[in-house]
Order: sequence, then structure tokens, then C-alpha cells
Amino acid sequence: MIILSLNSGSSSLKYQVFDYVSGETLSTGMVERVTVGDSFIKFCRHGGAAQTIGHECHDHRAAMKLILQVITDPVTGVLGSLDEIAAVGHRVVHGGEFFAKSVLIDDETVRLVKSLYSLAPLHNPPNVLGIEAAREAMPNVPHVAVLDTAWHQTMPKYSYTYALPHEWYEQHGIRRYGFHGTSLLYCAKRAAVLLGKDPLQTNLVILHIGNGASANAVKDGLSFDTSMGLTPLEGLVMGTRAGDHDAAIDLAMMEKLGKTPKEMNDILNKKSGIYGITAGKWSDRRDVENAAKEGNELAQLAIDVEVYRLKKYVGAYMAAIGGADALVFTAGVGEMSALHRARTCEGLEFLGIKIDHAKNDMAHTRNAEVCISTEDSKVKVFIIPTDEERVIIEDTVAIMNGTYDDHTRFVYPFQKADYINSQRLKEFERECQKRPILGSIEAKPV
Repeated sequence: MIILSLNSGSSSLKYQVFDYVSGETLSTGMVERVTVGDSFIKFCRHGGAAQTIGHECHDHRAAMKLILQVITDPVTGVLGSLDEIAAVGHRVVHGGEFFAKSVLIDDETVRLVKSLYSLAPLHNPPNVLGIEAAREAMPNVPHVAVLDTAWHQTMPKYSYTYALPHEWYEQHGIRRYGFHGTSLLYCAKRAAVLLGKDPLQTNLVILHIGNGASANAVKDGLSFDTSMGLTPLEGLVMGTRAGDHDAAIDLAMMEKLGKTPKEMNDILNKKSGIYGITAGKWSDRRDVENAAKEGNELAQLAIDVEVYRLKKYVGAYMAAIGGADALVFTAGVGEMSALHRARTCEGLEFLGIKIDHAKNDMAHTRNAEVCISTEDSKVKVFIIPTDEERVIIEDTVAIMNGTYDDHTRFVYPFQKADYINSQRLKEFERECQKRPILGSIEAKPV
């Protein structure tokens, strides 16, 4: 049974072709620069080298057509025909209060996601374009929407309510929604496995740190609070997003600089964060770390500001949920930056968080779950490589089979102690051949 997962961005369309029976990822790739010119597809067949093909894609329909051509091509493809695809799973960023779990897509689903354009103008429109293009190309297979906001629908009212005129919520849906839900669900379930606990009796603080970043407080296995809000702008310091700041600054600078709301939104989302602090030089944390080592003061300041914000959220969320069983790092920076992890945990011993710095320095892999806390740490500190695509695939298959339910009742295959991601296992074994000590810090289920 072949499942195609799709993640449509404003100028990109990412895909994965997965054979559910064998558990093998057959192909992954992304069409980049959709709608902006000089577009291309970069892809990799299972076990093969990455390939890049230039192909102009003026819209997402053209990008979808290109993907389908590549995966069925006699030379580059992995499928004999599109008829082999049993279902398609789509990541959708904003589901508002309409969706508390993944759903089968029909015309009403598309209408509801479109009605949320004002809440997610940068994300939902391209998500819908991807859905429409895929449904047009493959009208006879089930399509499933997996929503980032669904995971956070368990937050209590006092977590998601803003201290703003209440009619704004009633009439316009202004509230905290949160994002990265698909990633956070995966990490929460895997952390419970590693702890040997019932997921609904597990308290966690999860830090999803990539170019976009958010913190999540998980109480008794449910999302209790999260740092992103109505949009993905609020919360942590991010690559180019401002995160928490005084909203009056925006109003004052709009007046001083004569900026429109659209222009200010662009500044806050694309020209702030790490990029803003470093005067527009860097947003990639690897570049920032290298520049800081070379003595660049703004790069060092960017790191200091970011890890201080991370530390504050860990402390606040530990207080909110009454302590945690584990602190989890995930996503690109969380999985790969020993500096960010060490600086975030620094001084948190009074909360029961103690990391082994030698283990932390060794933990440079995206193919295995790792424990970097000391033996006497009351709170475990895990690095869990996220796997949003696997959640999309599992939800899609379960909806096809009629076995899907809310995550409090539905048990994912990756919640089992003997679960193995075969692709990651193979890559981790190769990494351990080069660095045998890496195997000593792999986290094993209790």
C-alpha cells in the first residue's frame, strides 16, 4: 500500500512516497521556488543519491504535476503508475476550532480551511492549493488533512484566551491556537515510550527549535500550553520571526517609518528574530554559532537572547504543569546544536534538570533518540528526531481503514517499545561505524 504525503508551502511542495506494507520510504523530495521563477525539484530515491531537475512551476498544480512525473518516470521514478497510490496525506497548518483531529478531505473540509485564510494568510492558501492540485490529479483516492493546530485543541480556556476584547474571540476567532502539532504529537508519544509510561500520565516540556520554533507544555499527555499563538509569530526567538515583544513597538514603528500593516507583518515574520538581531547577516544557527566563535558580538548576542528565551519558557512551563518527567529537544536546532541545548539547560538544576555535557557534545545525529541527562537527573533530557511525515502517513492509513480516533484513544505504531524506523536505523548504524561512542548514548525504552 503506497501512501503519498504532501507538505505545501507558499513557494514549495514537499513530498514523501511510503510503502506502508514494507515500511520503506521509496522517495522524498521538494519542488522549490514555486511561483517565483527558476523553480526546480530536488529528490532522492531510497538508497540513491540526491538529484536536481530544473523545471519552471508557475503554480502548485505545475509543481504537483512535476512530482507525479518524477515518481512515475522510468528512470527517476519508484512507481509504475499513479494507480499504485492508495491515499494522499496533506499537512495543513491552521484548522482553527473546526478540527481536533485529522479528517478525510471533502469539499466542506476545503471550504472550512479556506475560511481560516485570515488567521493564516501565509500558510493556509498554499496548503489549499496543494490539496486542490492533488485532488485534481488523483480524484479517485482518499485525501486526508493532518492539521498542526489539532494537537493543541486540548488547551484549557485560560491557556488559549488573550486579555483582549472578548468579542474579538467570539466574532473573529482571536485566541491562541499553536502550531507544530504534528511534530509535538510524535515527540510526546515517543517520550512516553522512552520513559516507560502511559502517555496520558506523562508530563513534558517539548522544545521544537528550527527556523520556526515553539515550546509546548504537555500535561497528562495533552497539550496544555504552547508558545505560538494566533499565528506562528508569537513565542520563542526564531530564525526570522520576532517572537514575544511589546505590541506597542509595532504601532510606534509603523507611525515613525510610515509602514503599512502588511509591511510590518513582513518585518516581524521575515526580518526579525536571529536575522534582525544580527543586522540582517544570518538566520541559520550554524552560521551564527560560527560567527560567535570568531568574535562577532551581534552573533553572540543573538545566541544569548535566544537561549535566555528558551530557558524562561522551560521554567514557566515546568511551573504550569507542576514539574515534568522529561525535557525534549527536537527539530533541526534542537536535534543538532549542542550549544543551544547546553545553554538552555544551564542553571536549571534546581528544577531537576541536569545534563551530561559529554553526552550532549556527542549527540549529533538525526537518526536516533538520545538521552543526554545525568544518571541522577530527576528530569530526563531527550533528543527525539521528529517525524511529521510518519504521523501524516499513520493518520491517513487509519482513516482509510476506519480505525482512526482522537490521539487519546488511538495508538500509533510508534508508541510500541519495539518500533523501528528502518531507514533511520540503517543510517544510525553507519554513523556508529564512524563514531562507535554514539551508540552509548542512544535512548532505549524502559
